[in-house]
Amino acid sequence: MNIDIVVVLAYFGFLIAIGWLFRSFSTSTSDYFRGGGKMLWWMVGATAFMTQFSAWTFTGAAGKAFTDGFTVVILFLANAFGYFMNWAYFAPKFRQLRVVTAIEAIQKRFGRTSEQFFTWGSMPDSIISAGIWLNGLAIFVAAVFNIPMETTIIATGLVLLVMSVTGGSWAVVASDFVQMLVIMAVTITCAIAAYFHGGGLINIVDNFQGNFMMGSDLNYVSIFILWIVFIMVKQFGVMNNSINAYRYLCAKDSENARKAAGLATILMIVGPVIWFLPPWYVNGFITDPALVEQLNTNADTAYLIFVQQVMPSGMVGLLMAAMFAATMSSMDSGLNRNAGIFIRNFYSPVIRKEQASEKELMLASRLATVAMGIIIIAIGLFINSLKHLSLFDIVLNVGALIGFPMLIPVLLGMWVRNTPDWSGWATLLVGGVVSYAFGIALTADDVQNFFSLDTALSAREWGDLKVGISLAAHVVITGGFFLGTYFFFKPRSEEREAEVEELFRDWDTPVLSEGEEQQDLDTKQRSILGKLICTAGFGIIVMALIPNEAWGRGMFVLCGSMVLVTGILLLQAARKPAVIKSETEA
Repeated sequence: MNIDIVVVLAYFGFLIAIGWLFRSFSTSTSDYFRGGGKMLWWMVGATAFMTQFSAWTFTGAAGKAFTDGFTVVILFLANAFGYFMNWAYFAPKFRQLRVVTAIEAIQKRFGRTSEQFFTWGSMPDSIISAGIWLNGLAIFVAAVFNIPMETTIIATGLVLLVMSVTGGSWAVVASDFVQMLVIMAVTITCAIAAYFHGGGLINIVDNFQGNFMMGSDLNYVSIFILWIVFIMVKQFGVMNNSINAYRYLCAKDSENARKAAGLATILMIVGPVIWFLPPWYVNGFITDPALVEQLNTNADTAYLIFVQQVMPSGMVGLLMAAMFAATMSSMDSGLNRNAGIFIRNFYSPVIRKEQASEKELMLASRLATVAMGIIIIAIGLFINSLKHLSLFDIVLNVGALIGFPMLIPVLLGMWVRNTPDWSGWATLLVGGVVSYAFGIALTADDVQNFFSLDTALSAREWGDLKVGISLAAHVVITGGFFLGTYFFFKPRSEEREAEVEELFRDWDTPVLSEGEEQQDLDTKQRSILGKLICTAGFGIIVMALIPNEAWGRGMFVLCGSMVLVTGILLLQAARKPAVIKSETEA
């Protein structure tokens, strides 16, 4: 059997073991969907980071790095800016909401009608994004194992679905931490190989074919600058609202939520150069005519070609295993979170009228997760049929046209308190109209005629400009509409005012860890994950036995050692005496 397949199958077994070990941690829907709000900062930080990381990073984003150089790094630096704002202010606030799902906070702020609008409006963005990530993973799998894309999407989706259902959020977040370590270790190893094979970073940049800083197909620098500005605005909004910052609800207290955001910030700053050094190397140093033709046809395979051509035998399998795991964590946003919203904000309050037992809700939660998984697989198949769009463009357009309108009332609603309850759902409707007008109906010809441009917009420029125009329209029109509802505010009923008061009181009241029971759970988290990570580290080091040249064997030793050291540190931390903190109701 191919060594790469053996590595992937072994990693699957490892992930299933994680789900099995954490299966007893989920005894309620709070445990299943947010770990009961009892997780340590390094677990939460890893899972917050992994929600913005998937197989797409090695396909669509790597393809963008291959063709346009440094420009793709800007998107990830925008993510880092969003995480930094989490650290500076928002992450502790989100934990202090003291809810199981983000929509429960929206219900307190905007009432029951808006709760249902957001329940059904928040699902498409994350489900479609999960379908995109699944499609991105399938590109890699199909290229490596020569399997048809459709078969790959279905089989991969089913495997990931089984793993995601097992163990709930505890298993998912624990696996996210392991995945983060493996991915960072593998990509650091690949970056080191690219650095030395390419003669250093400066030499790689000097040999880059095209404009390394701004990329190709660019006639108007102003469009590129506009894209940068609005990508920063978009990622600030994406990261700093209660819907997409739901991972912080898992943290055991406010301080752990802040530390988690700090970890995600650091990873997102140092990560891009590490991840994209290999495709930059491929652009300047891969000259084989057959490979060049493949890259010109499908730039999304740039990272795979690097690993196949430069890295030792077995490394493709390790990278594939890490990508499977990364996509599982990304699909969780379309599975575990959406299932939680469906169960907690529709099934329980609307269908069962708050009469369902925890046992019934847990069963319904797992069934809802399965249904979401099937939908995601179908979306992955549909995206595969859109051959004329790159994965990079699809991801950005989904975020701009579907995701961003959802964020405006959620973000502004926590700053502007006195707007009527209908301001929440009405803003969503206005945002839908804006998305259609500026994201679908508007064409490149319309813009060229309006501004009387002498040079036609390139495909890249129109893609960048469309994202910028859509986001600008939402900021001005959709955001302006929400702020304008302030002038229609009327005093709330006594019951509604009490809910709003509770929301903002929680928002401003820190959550502290919960005494000896929490400390015992902390030790258990460190101990279980420490043992798992040590096992993974040893497993990677053993891959040095695969027949390779000495430097190739050294790559596996280096990669495995990075993982192993982390596991040893966690085991040492688990043996330290716990310090009991003061206790507060969370």
